[in-house]
Amino acid sequence: MAGEAVLIIEDDVSMRRALADNFEFAGYVVRTAGDGAAGLEAALAGKADIIILDLMLPKVNGYEICRQVREKGHQTPIIMLTAKGQESDVVLGLNLGADDYVTKPFSVNELLARAGAFLRRRRGEQPQEYRFGDCVVNMASRAVRRDGREVPLTPKEFSLLAYLLSRPGRALTRDEILGQVWGRGVFVTHRSVDRCVTTLRDKIEPDPARPTYIKTIRQIGYRFDFLLPNRS
Repeated sequence: MAGEAVLIIEDDVSMRRALADNFEFAGYVVRTAGDGAAGLEAALAGKADIIILDLMLPKVNGYEICRQVREKGHQTPIIMLTAKGQESDVVLGLNLGADDYVTKPFSVNELLARAGAFLRRRRGEQPQEYRFGDCVVNMASRAVRRDGREVPLTPKEFSLLAYLLSRPGRALTRDEILGQVWGRGVFVTHRSVDRCVTTLRDKIEPDPARPTYIKTIRQIGYRFDFLLPNRS
């Protein structure tokens, strides 16, 4: 993580300063922009490893920044900062190329954890084994053990779990999950995703009615919260 750069695009001075201080304390090289025009220029310069992006900005809004960054071919992870009750705004931002979001007010530690997860994935650090709670998932053997006992997953359940684990902390739409797990050429609906999530939760969650790991994102999809992978 040493030397990795974060670009914080936020027009609120106190919020921008607080985020900058926390990311610097965590060891990041911090760049900031106080409006959308400056933020877009900095984002397109390609010098950031991750972008923290407020949506409501003067001059150029966060949606346009997302659109142009992706249109120019940059794959830098983008985490949006949104206000409460903006589900439609979140969906639009994700569709334009943002990777995840946090809702104000938010925990800075959670934001740092999400940023770290994206950067680990960007560095190609995909472990062969994941551990969360009392579960161990071996990607090579496609085996899941819980409290030392093997958990029988269907091929689709394992593929869904593997996809979620490979993108920890990322908000995934149902359409994304369908395309990656079921395939683009298969006619299935969002209900197929929801049913598979339900059966998977029954097998890996401590309390399936109150999920710890596979969280529902209202009107959007799902997110796997939040683990540090075991790099075996």
